[in-house]
Amino acid sequence: MGLFKRQKSRQEKLTDSAIEAETESEDSNDTSDILSSLADMPITEHLIELRVHLIKICVAVLIIFLALVGFSRELYDFLSDPLVAQLPANSTMIATDITSNFMAPIRLTIFVAAFFAMPYILYQIWSFVAPGLYKKEKKVAIPVLLSSIFLFYSGVAFAYFIVLKGVLKFFIMFAPQNVLPMTDIDSYLSFALKLFMVFGITFEIPVVTLLLILVGIVSIQSLQDKRRYIIVGCFAVAAIVTPPDGVSMLMLAIPMWLLFELGLFLAKILIKEDRSSVLAAVNKELNGE
Repeated sequence: MGLFKRQKSRQEKLTDSAIEAETESEDSNDTSDILSSLADMPITEHLIELRVHLIKICVAVLIIFLALVGFSRELYDFLSDPLVAQLPANSTMIATDITSNFMAPIRLTIFVAAFFAMPYILYQIWSFVAPGLYKKEKKVAIPVLLSSIFLFYSGVAFAYFIVLKGVLKFFIMFAPQNVLPMTDIDSYLSFALKLFMVFGITFEIPVVTLLLILVGIVSIQSLQDKRRYIIVGCFAVAAIVTPPDGVSMLMLAIPMWLLFELGLFLAKILIKEDRSSVLAAVNKELNGE
């Protein structure tokens, strides 16, 4: 009986502490509900749900691909226009592999389909992750999601309309006189897609900087103190991921630096607004409103 009483008193203490934890704030209620619901779900259910979202993503990309596959040659012509405009009059693109004439436009069409489906892809990722987020995190995640889509598209557009022409002009201008530039269509596609992905991901720097500050991994002051090292790091990364020329390195390193400054500026604004809202709430409580 004594052992039973001790167990019972311990259970009562746990119950009392749970009640006190629930009454502390609304965030604690949300946290316990989320953790309990996620804990009740076995890992197989998470994997099944992830598979459903992946299937939806593949179906969306497949539908867009089937709609664009009839225009695959036109898409490749659009991609190769910057190169063709820089080639000499008696030069043209070539195909060194028998399958390149078919596979290069198809690969490009798959990339374009995934490019157009990016908002839906990110929405499916959001649908999978959202149940595990708190209310405050959801409020921040939606603007971050939308801005990341816009920045990715902006990076790819910047790479095509500005960087690609300058880089191609640089390479062709330094070609020896005895060499006639005739680029393989498959190698040019790989070069262009790599350039697009590098700039698309690079333009996400403001979002990454903002998230690191809001989560608390780094502070604004620490980033400001290390600004000179970050600038050097931008040039080092640009030298590694871009083609071996100074034009593309500068065209990537300078936007990286400016985008970092943009993320730092946005973080200052958000943190200032949070502090002002907290001070306003405290003043209301002190004044009894």
